[in-house]
Amino acid sequence: MALTDTVVRQAKATGKDYTLGDLDGLSLGVSAKGGKSWHFRYCWLGRQKRMSLGTYPEIGLREARTVRDQARALVAKGINPQRQRVKNRRLTTQAEQNTFEVVYEKWLKFREQSRLKKGRQTTLSMIPRIFQKDVLPALRKRSVHDIARADLLEIVGRIEQRGAPSVAEKVRTWFNQLFRYALVIVPGLERNPASDLDVVAMPQPPVRHNPFLRMPELPEFLQLLRKYPGRLQTQLGVRMLFLTGVRTGELRLATPDQFHLDDGLWIIPPDVVKQLELKMQKENLRTEDIPPYIVPLSAQAVELVRHMLDRMKPAQTYLFPGVKSLKKRISENTLNAALKRMGYEGRLTGHGIRGTMSTALHELGYPEKWVDAQLSHVDPNQVRATYNHAEYVEQRRRMMQDWADRLDLFEQSQVEAASTLLTIHLDGFPVAAGEQNGASSPVAASAPVLVISQPLEGAAQATVPVQRLPAVRAPRTEEPAVSNIQRERMILLDILEAPHNLSVAEYAKLAGKSRRWITYEIQAGNLLSISLGNRGQRVPDWQLDPLKRGLVQTILKQTFRGVDSWQIYHALTRPHDRFKGRPPIEAVTPENLHVVTHVVIAQCAEEAGPSGALQFSVRELQSARRQARTLGQDEAVL
Repeated sequence: MALTDTVVRQAKATGKDYTLGDLDGLSLGVSAKGGKSWHFRYCWLGRQKRMSLGTYPEIGLREARTVRDQARALVAKGINPQRQRVKNRRLTTQAEQNTFEVVYEKWLKFREQSRLKKGRQTTLSMIPRIFQKDVLPALRKRSVHDIARADLLEIVGRIEQRGAPSVAEKVRTWFNQLFRYALVIVPGLERNPASDLDVVAMPQPPVRHNPFLRMPELPEFLQLLRKYPGRLQTQLGVRMLFLTGVRTGELRLATPDQFHLDDGLWIIPPDVVKQLELKMQKENLRTEDIPPYIVPLSAQAVELVRHMLDRMKPAQTYLFPGVKSLKKRISENTLNAALKRMGYEGRLTGHGIRGTMSTALHELGYPEKWVDAQLSHVDPNQVRATYNHAEYVEQRRRMMQDWADRLDLFEQSQVEAASTLLTIHLDGFPVAAGEQNGASSPVAASAPVLVISQPLEGAAQATVPVQRLPAVRAPRTEEPAVSNIQRERMILLDILEAPHNLSVAEYAKLAGKSRRWITYEIQAGNLLSISLGNRGQRVPDWQLDPLKRGLVQTILKQTFRGVDSWQIYHALTRPHDRFKGRPPIEAVTPENLHVVTHVVIAQCAEEAGPSGALQFSVRELQSARRQARTLGQDEAVL
């Protein structure tokens, strides 16, 4: 007899377990305490089986019959419904555990095991940045089993609609790689929803190569570069690109140990060079297996590098440090922003400088192999490609010196002379029949042996004298008039940026204290600091010495509020007659500490004027005179 809702509802506990039967194997079991549960009995492989379908009232009679019918259908197909339910539960659990975010993190960690280079513009850095912005907000908690092709198309479509087709192309590729990875590690996943997404992709815009300059445009640019109003190291970074032809990434990763100035060489490790790095990844090579990228340096480039090395600070890692942190490298955006400020937006980029140099050297007549080796271009000859970066070093040394001299000619508006085609004669190389050895360039003894001639047959050969310009400083004749206020501020700025004046963070590191603690010490008047505009605070490093710091602390506590930190700094660092021309900060010893203190205080009073001197007690001034006499000084302090 079939059960009804009323019978099921009114079934009571009797103190014993009993069963109420329904149709087609369904039954309701009532426990001794009144608990009710549904059961399905079926025959499997000649044996009676029973499986639970759930409890009442969570599952009503109608729902129980539906589940029973589903189980009977599985039995009819030769499937054990009990085992199928266990399998479904396992798949459900796995689906909940294998969300898109979980699989994405596993895939990203797997990719990091490769030898891919890390950096802001590298794949390993771009993937998290783009996925956090465009992908994870929509798919983060969804199971990879439930993600359909339409979901991925919607995400890619939004990226295309905002005008980023190249990013959309990357995301399609990454989707395909991620789901191919998921097919292997996620149980039960049998399809790749990211396949064939490219069928409906928006067409990519034409490839726009980096703009570059032609030789007639170089004079104006180089003259503007010389007058660049921004940071000097930014100007020198752009100039270094012109003098070497390296990539911006290779310049930004340059460290002092890579430069061998006595030999005029810049040796770049292969893991820094783009083409060599790709070769290492593809062939699973070590750094030791590939020769480094050797860049010969002209005299102008050596001067520039030597200037940067002389300005290196203890906390600095790279030759061209970041603007905000000495530990970081200069940003590529800094170099490109400088070109924009000069009015070359859309006309020149940092990478476009390589195109400028490549085009010019080819037009001048230099061999293609030399130019490609200098620019570290891909060599189609795979056998030669492994070692091409170490080839033609001496030939390229002569080429780069000539190119640097030509840049000086361009800057001096001698376009015709700088653009003249050349015939090259190298020492130790055979000379063609009927050809005469060219004379050395009058620039310097180490200059390349070049004969610069007109391309016309029978034209007379003539050398072009080169007046080299300093690579770092602008010619004095071009310096604009500077007012007294500007001159004083420039002097203060030079003092502020002196190597011994450290930022708060640098000083804290050397002192073994936190940055917050050093800031507190400055505010409490226990540490001298100087500042200028928005350049930040600088702390003289001689305060790391306990004796000199004690001197500074005493002076800070005894001077009145009208004396600023710059007056104290000047009084400490200016040579003084009473110490035989030595600055008080250098002349101080444990024996003359008190005398030096009073001399510096008196000097600050003099700089503050009569009103300032009155704020010092008579006792302080008398003490200064007494201490001066104890040292055998004939003159009074004041």
